[in-house]
Formats: sequence, C-alpha cells, structure tokens
Amino acid sequence: MAEQRQEIEALRHLELRLLRCSLPSDHPLQPPPLLSHSSTCSHIHSLLNDVVTLIESGNYLQALSSLASQSLFANLKLVSSESESASRFYSDSLPECVDLFLNDSGSENSEPESVELKGYKALLVMTIGVSALLAFIQCNITGPVEKLPWMPLMALPTREDEIGDGDSMEWEAWAHKELMSAGSDLRGKFFNLQYIIFAKMLLMRTKDLLFEGSVTSIGGVRSISWWVARLLFSQQRLLDERSSFLFDLLQVFMRESLCNFGTLEKAKDYWGPKMLDEDALNILSMLHLEMGIMELYYGQVDASRLYFESAAETSKLHFSVSGALGFRTLHQVEPKAQLRLVAGTYGGDSSTSSMHKLNNVDDYLLQQPHENSEESDVLMMPRFVADERNSDSNEKEVQTRAIAASQLKAVHQAVILAHCLSIERSARGDELQKWEMAPYIEAIDSQQSSPYALRYFCNLLRIRWESTRSRTKQRALLMMEKLVQGIDDPSPGVSQRIYCCFGVNIPTIPSSRKEFGDLLVSCGLIGEAVKVYEDLELWDNLIYCYQLLDKKVAAIELIKKRLSEKPFDPRLWCSLGDVTNDDAFYEKALEVSGSKSARALRSLARSAYNRNDYEKSKVLWESAMALNSLYPDGWFALGAACLKSRDVDKALDAFTRSVQLDPENGEAWNNIACLHMIKKKSKESFIAFKEALKLKRDSWQMWENYSSVAADIGNFSQALEAVQKVLDVTKKKRIDTELLERIMLEIERRASTSCFQSPMAISNSNYADLDNVQTNGNYVNESTSVEADSMRTRETEHLIQLLGKILRQIVQSGGSADVWGLYARWHKLRGDLAMCSEALLKQVRSYQGSDLWKDRDRFVKFADASLELCKVYQELALRNSSRRELFAAEMHLKNTIKQAESFSDTEEFGSLVGCLEQVQEALRAMPVRGA
Repeated sequence: MAEQRQEIEALRHLELRLLRCSLPSDHPLQPPPLLSHSSTCSHIHSLLNDVVTLIESGNYLQALSSLASQSLFANLKLVSSESESASRFYSDSLPECVDLFLNDSGSENSEPESVELKGYKALLVMTIGVSALLAFIQCNITGPVEKLPWMPLMALPTREDEIGDGDSMEWEAWAHKELMSAGSDLRGKFFNLQYIIFAKMLLMRTKDLLFEGSVTSIGGVRSISWWVARLLFSQQRLLDERSSFLFDLLQVFMRESLCNFGTLEKAKDYWGPKMLDEDALNILSMLHLEMGIMELYYGQVDASRLYFESAAETSKLHFSVSGALGFRTLHQVEPKAQLRLVAGTYGGDSSTSSMHKLNNVDDYLLQQPHENSEESDVLMMPRFVADERNSDSNEKEVQTRAIAASQLKAVHQAVILAHCLSIERSARGDELQKWEMAPYIEAIDSQQSSPYALRYFCNLLRIRWESTRSRTKQRALLMMEKLVQGIDDPSPGVSQRIYCCFGVNIPTIPSSRKEFGDLLVSCGLIGEAVKVYEDLELWDNLIYCYQLLDKKVAAIELIKKRLSEKPFDPRLWCSLGDVTNDDAFYEKALEVSGSKSARALRSLARSAYNRNDYEKSKVLWESAMALNSLYPDGWFALGAACLKSRDVDKALDAFTRSVQLDPENGEAWNNIACLHMIKKKSKESFIAFKEALKLKRDSWQMWENYSSVAADIGNFSQALEAVQKVLDVTKKKRIDTELLERIMLEIERRASTSCFQSPMAISNSNYADLDNVQTNGNYVNESTSVEADSMRTRETEHLIQLLGKILRQIVQSGGSADVWGLYARWHKLRGDLAMCSEALLKQVRSYQGSDLWKDRDRFVKFADASLELCKVYQELALRNSSRRELFAAEMHLKNTIKQAESFSDTEEFGSLVGCLEQVQEALRAMPVRGA
C-alpha cells in the first residue's frame, strides 16, 4: 500500500513539473519520493523523469528523440510515400500506435498492468505530445526560431531513413490544409505545422481513451484537459478568423480544467498535501487568466472580465487607477495630472512583509530620463513630482503603494496585462482608450524584471499605443523593428521564454511581423512593407501595397508565379480572384481546398449578390457559415440575401446571429427591428430599435420607425421624444403628421376620460374619512385607485407638454395645414380658444388657393377646418358675449358657400349651410351692446 502511494505521488510530481514549465513560480518543488527498483513503474518513471527534465531545460527536440519517445513509437508502422499518406498516418497509424502502447499488457501469460503503470503510460504519451507542442510554439510564437526536422518522428534516430525528404512538401501541404479545415485561412507563413497536429493527435487520443475508460489511471491525468485547451487555442491563433469549431471544443476542455483545478481545495487535493499554497494559487490564477484570455479572444467580454477578477482575487492582488501630478514630456515646465496604477496585495501571507514602500523612487525617476527619449520628447513613463505617502493603516489588511515602488510577481504582472488587454478589446477605439491603457503598460515597464512573454506583450501594447500619436510614431517604429529582430536572438533561451506565454495573448511571430509591416505602411515605407508581406506570404496585404504603388500588374504576376510553385494553396487563388474579379479563381480555390475554403465561398456569395442572384448568394452564404459560424459580417450578408429573396424568417435568424457575435452592429439591430415590424411584433421591434439607436444616433429613418413602434405599444412619451429627434436630425424637414395625429387622438381620449372622472375623485376625497371608518380595506383600494388616476393625469399632462413643444417648433418653421390643425387642437386642450382660432385660421388659409375649387378632396378638408373654426368662433362669442366672432364666422361661411357651388352635392357643403344658419340664429339671439 505504501509503495502504491509512493508511485502515485511520484506520478503527480512529474505531472506538476511538466505543468510548471509554463507557469511562474518562486519556489522549487520538493523532491519526489524515491521508487524502489522492484517497483513495476520504476523503469517508465525513469524515462518520464528524463523527458520532463529535457522539457524543463527547453530541449524539446531531444525530448522527442528520447528513450521515452522511442518506447512509445517502437511498434509504429510508417506508411509508404504515396498520395494521402500523411492523412492515413495521422488518422490511422498514429492513433493505433497510441492505443497499442496504452493498452498493451505484455504477453498473454503475463500479469495485467497495474492502474498506476497505466497512469504512467498515459502521462508519457501526454509528455511527448506536450514536447511537440512546445517545439511548435518555439518556432512560431516565442522564438528563438530553430530549424527542426520537417516531421516530429524524424527526430528519432531509428526513423530517420524510413521517410525521405521528398515527402516533406506533400506532408506539410496536407498539414496546412488540415489546419484550415477549422474554417479559416492561416494568418501567415508558419513552419513545422505537423508538430502541432502531431501533438494534437497524441493528446486528443489519450484524452479520449481516458474518457472512454479503456485506459484507467489514478485521477485520469487531469492536467491533460488543460494542455489540450492550450493546444486548441494555439491552433486558433494561427487562423485569420475565429473558428466556431475550435470555440466549442475550448469551452468543453477549459470548463473541465476549471472543474478539476478551479478551487484551492481541488488543486491541493489532486497534487497532494505537500504542495505549497502559493504554488496552488499560482496554478489557479493562471488557469483563470487563460480562460479569460480565451473568452476575450472570442468576444465574450463580460465572461472574460469575471475570470480576470477571479485571477486577481486568487493571486491576492488589489490595484486601481489613481492620479498624480507629473511631467509627460522632457521640456514640460508645469506638472499636469497623470494617471498611475496603484496596487497592493492582501495581507495574511508571507508576501506581506515585502510590500513596504520604497523611498525616493519618484525622485530617482525625476533624475533619470528613460531610454529612447532621443526619438521623441515624450517620456516613456511620466515623471511624478512627489509620490503620495501611504499611511500605515491596516484597514482590510491591504497595503497600497505605487507600482513603480515595488517588484511585482510574474502572476501579478500577467493579471495587470490581462486587464489592460480587456480595456483594449472592450472599450471604444479612440485616443482616450489608449490613455486608459497607459498606466497598466507603464506599470509593467517600471518593473526591474519580468518574464520574456510579459515584457514582449507589454512592449507590443506600448507600440500599438504610441503608433497612434504623431509625436511618438517614429519611436514606435524603431521599437517594433527591434522587437521583431529580437525574436531570433539566442538570449533569453526558450525555457525562459515559455514562462507565462499562455497567460498573455502573445501574438504569433507572423502576426508580430505583419504588425511591423502595417506600421511601415502607415509611415509611408511601402517598399519595406512589401518585403515583409512577401516573406510572410500575406498576399492580400501585398496586393494592397502594389495598388498603392500603382503596380497592380506586378501583383498579378507575383501571385501567378507563386501559384506555379504552390498550385494547391487556396489563399493564392482567392487573392488572384480579388485582383481580377474573376469567379473562376474562387471556384478553383474551393476545388483545391476540398470545399473547405470559407473565404472562397464568401467571395462567390458576394459576387452572386452583386449580380442580383439572391437565391444563389443565400445558398453560398449558408455553406460558408456552416464552415465557420463565428463571422458576424457573414451572418449580416446572409440576412441581406435572405431579405432580398423574401425569406423573412431566415433573414431574422441571420441578423440575430450577427448581433450575438457583434452587439455593436447598429445596421443589424435596425434590420431585426424592421423585420419584427413586418411580422407585427411591435414589442420585439421596440427593443431592437433601442439597441440600434445606441449605435446609430444620427439616423432619422431609425428614429422615425422607432417612434411608430413606440406608439404601437402605447409608449407615447418615447414616441414623442423620437419625433423630436427626427426634427433635430433633419432640421425640421421631416414631419410624420400621421403619427402626430395618432398621439393627439390618444391625448384627447385620455383628457376626456380624465375630465369625466375628476368629479368622482373629488367625491372620493370628501368621503375618505367615512370610508376609513367603515373598512380600512376599501379605503386602501380607493386610495390606490386615486393615486393611479393622478399618475395617469400627470403622464397625460407631460404628453401634452411634449406635443406642444414639437408642434410649436414645426409651425415656427412654417407648418402644413395638417400641423396647424393639430396645433389648434392642442390649444383647445389647453383651454386657449383664442389661440385655437388663430391656428385654425392658419389651417384654413393653408388650404386656400386656385386649386381648392377644383379638387374635391381638398375642399372636404377645407370645409372640415372651416366648420371647426366657426364652432370655435361661436364658443368664443358665447364666452365673451361678443358679436365680433359671429360676424367673422358669418362672413367666412357666406364667402365659402358662394364659391363652393360646384360642390353643392357634397355632405360637407350641407354642413356649411347648416352652420351658417346656426351662426345667423346666434346673431339674432344675442343682444346688441348699448341698445
């Protein structure tokens, strides 16, 4: 039993050593328990110890050629060099070899292998896979770049002669196509692609066998889920677009890793009680960091922020952005307010004693200008006038001090950079965003020592920031050139570069060089950028540069020349199609990719849409999105094609998927709202319009549609605010009189109902005390009813004020007859009959003209307005006991009846005659003043 426990502890120790190769740690591991020579696991433990030691030292190629690797692939049968040989090797031969190694129990008469021995075997396969992954990361992400055998097994001395160099191009082309099967082109020119596929096959196959239960081991070598997630995310970073297929897999494996090591108790329970709390917290913090970076990469901003906060809390880091007076330039005379990062760690651990503030740090910075100041008079870090003296308060056991005043641990620096990255991805892309990122960047720059990956990423963030400012753009270019050249420097070694490389979103080497090329273009150095893009095989960027140089023909010739060398590269065919606008090249790209080129399908779909072939465009877009669904512009284009082909339901689904991936797509939100309007779903349309208008504030069409939908659901206040916005945007040139008529009718209905109920409200208030004596319950109900009526009355009054403000603006700029009619009704609601008559008179005059007596419809409107005017005149005469208004009404009616003889057959004409008789009767009945 004791021997079995020792074997398990030794297994966990090796697994932890492998994981710590990429994690920051300030303490060495305790020595593992020694296994007796009689142990069944002693031999494989020795093999594993050797290969893990090689990985720790950065000798990944030697790890692939170690005795452990030779024992794993002893029974591997290599296929002959014929077509599809790479595919059959990685899909059949290699998995079979792993199955045979893990399930081999020796001869038939031998005893079955112990559970511990199977665990050691599973860890050995995982270790070889990790060594291949890290070798690939060295060549394509961290550097220094070394020439590796074109196939991982070529490192084995027993396999050198079994596969010739003639197969290298064919196998590498297969690996290229295999990686692109995730639904996207590669981001640039990468080397040794077979290494990541080799690692993926080993890790995934081992994980599958552990999950299926065909290989049982103590605890299941749980860290394999984490390594698989790292591998998948590394594959994603090779691609030019986000892959939905990889995203789904990453969600599974990262959640499984969180389930295995998501708490301190789980981590210590798995790795053993001898594990230090600090190591366990580092593992937990880096796990949360990596999960946050993956979520942020796929646009899950809220989820990533939660993981980053968990990482900060787990690592006991507390920080905030503060301000202090300081100097930003060399020749600045007066200090200005500058942002600075202030941080501390929670007390209660051994690190608290190291958190005391250093003295005179800022005085030192005042005297020492930062390097590279000769390229710009803007300092790399601000020089603060005086550092704030922190009190010795132990409130919440947190000590706080300036970042520059102390040395932060690597995990703390990684957390700070993760928050900086979160600002870059989640905030608006303007100059203010860069200044919000500045204190985080300067905080890491102020550290005396940082792991290579953290320093590299921090420098890259600074370059991105400074390249946007004219005063520091030259310095950013020089820094970028130095950064790219430093990738190939032998120092620091690969073992130092691998630390924390998964804990920051460090770009691949081709991506960094592409950024250098983009910066060269922005500085006008097109010729230098062409060399960079051509070396990286970034044909689209190369074409853009040639177009800037007016050398489109040269771009075509270059692509054709490369096609003669690589006829099966779909990217080249797509680039040629972009230059020539010929669909035949896109179809050829689709053919050579085995119908897996999403870019070719998108190009064909756009071409079909431009030809008004919307059905074909819809089918092509559906095929493209089936390959990679994490492409928001594709969903938007699919929705547009469906809309043109009258497929409303599919269009709605497509636009919905678009805003799920890109919530800031205002056009997609608008289309969703309009489709809901078509389907008579006003509530859904109202919500979608609100989202659209957050992003498209100056679109009067959206505001107008929003006002209509708001009125449909009874939200008249929002409708009037939207009408006001339409007036502001169009400078009072766009007026929806039909909507204003609807709102006026609603207000008139509410006002009439309110007037009818007002006596009841008074009666209720008079008898309130009596009701309270009779029954408290009835009093409460009636009191609630009165409050509701009062609230509704206030809301109606608010609507009347809003409507009046809008109508007043319209008539001041010269309103139409309908608007004057609405303005008159508004004044009547307010009880101002004099102003009502003035507005009605303007309405009547708006209808008058030479066409009035020839247009029956216009006459009907004129007659209705005249009747309303005369009724108001009668009310004024009755209120003021004045005959003047009646004389005005009589004169107007007589003139109208006289000129409208051609419309004597209409109902309105009869109404005018009847109204004239009423006015004359009122004149006869009203006594003359002074008689």
